[in-house]
Amino acid sequence: MVAIGRLDDLWEPCEGSDVRVRLNRVDLNLLTSLRALLRHRSVTRAAEELMVSQPTMSAALARLRRHFEDDLLTRVGNRSELTPFARQLCEHVEVAARAVDGVFGTRPGFSPRGTRRQFVVAASDYALPVIGDELLRIIDASGEGVRVRFAPLATAATERPDEFLRDVDTMIMPHGALSDVPHLDLFEDRWVCLLDESNPAATEGLTRDALSTLPWVMTYHHATMSTLGARTLRMHGIEPDVRLGTDSFLAVPSLVTGTNNLALLQRRLVSTVGLPPGVKAVEFPFESPVMRLALWWHPSRESDPAHRWLRDQFLRAASYLPDLDPSLFHLSAPSTEK
Repeated sequence: MVAIGRLDDLWEPCEGSDVRVRLNRVDLNLLTSLRALLRHRSVTRAAEELMVSQPTMSAALARLRRHFEDDLLTRVGNRSELTPFARQLCEHVEVAARAVDGVFGTRPGFSPRGTRRQFVVAASDYALPVIGDELLRIIDASGEGVRVRFAPLATAATERPDEFLRDVDTMIMPHGALSDVPHLDLFEDRWVCLLDESNPAATEGLTRDALSTLPWVMTYHHATMSTLGARTLRMHGIEPDVRLGTDSFLAVPSLVTGTNNLALLQRRLVSTVGLPPGVKAVEFPFESPVMRLALWWHPSRESDPAHRWLRDQFLRAASYLPDLDPSLFHLSAPSTEK
């Protein structure tokens, strides 16, 4: 970090009417203070995040106000709100802060031993039990310093992938939702249908009428996110009657138990965690397309030695996963005739 003398000296003229910042005079504490203030819209909460005193944060706000010639925060009733100019700054500040983090967090090499690096991996609760145990076993054997935090997927992963991937180290997601993003293929899977043994379809078969009229539990049932299994049903002219949506794959079996609900679940997850009593898995009623799970990351992390190390560990973990029995792919599917 380099300190500044006076905020008035931050900028110098460029050609035309533009100005550019004199980086050798920038106090990066101002960037972190600005980021916290914009996030929390409160001097007190921003000070708590950065673990500084409230007077220190108030002084930083005063310096930022002088620099930008804008109040940034204004009182509206009993709370503070961002000024229109401050709202415009939000995205720019996040991009700048991430860039600074990336620059000063980069090292010429990476050794897992002795590091305190924490990797944030966005994944559903399907990917975590399937590959998580192997990944953590490999990482534990590599060194004691590495930490991994699994964060939930969000709709921003497909709506604003560039922004979402800047906030995590990597993400596990099937092909089909993202493009033009660096990735590494990990493993393949296929879908099975879940239903309770008391469901009439358990004995009568998954006819086209049953698939269209019985209630469904559907995972990631969003306008911009859906599973390959759900898309395959629609490709075959089946519009599922979704009565319940959830972003938890692990919750699906319990939401089928004792009901007439149908659901789709990944074969590997069924094999890993099992099913509750009374719930059965049957073959997908159509030829099940292969689902390819991949690791995705932001292009800015491509050359980071620590990130390359993490990707290698994921690839090793995937290599230990058992193959899916090819014979299971060709079982006779229940009739889809009316």
